[in-house]
Amino acid sequence: MTCSGAAATATRILLIEDEPSVAAFLRAALVRQGYEVISSPSASEGLQLLAKNDFGGVISDFRTPGGITGADVHDWLRRHRPELASRIIFITGDTASAETIALLAKAGTPCIEKPFRVKQLMAAVEKTLGKP
Repeated sequence: MTCSGAAATATRILLIEDEPSVAAFLRAALVRQGYEVISSPSASEGLQLLAKNDFGGVISDFRTPGGITGADVHDWLRRHRPELASRIIFITGDTASAETIALLAKAGTPCIEKPFRVKQLMAAVEKTLGKP
């Protein structure tokens, strides 16, 4: 039996991560838990996917190549997909930067600092996006 409509998209996650090994690790962990994962290596490509597809949530590295930050993605969601603005989780290895700290505080969304454990990620995903 297949899921359709809203039920199918509720478990579809957009993963924005530019490091292939981290993206593969996250994808494997999420799929193992029952989520469908669509990956994007950059925030700019992620925004294109968000504009054309339905997702139940977003997990995004805070800093990806191309000059678009996680804060930019969150701002785009607030303007174009408000139902997803509270369904985004940031991951970052850059919590020492004052700029990153300020942007994360402004966005007010969950953030997981790299390196992290799968259990920590899954707890944040289930709390923010729900269980599959």
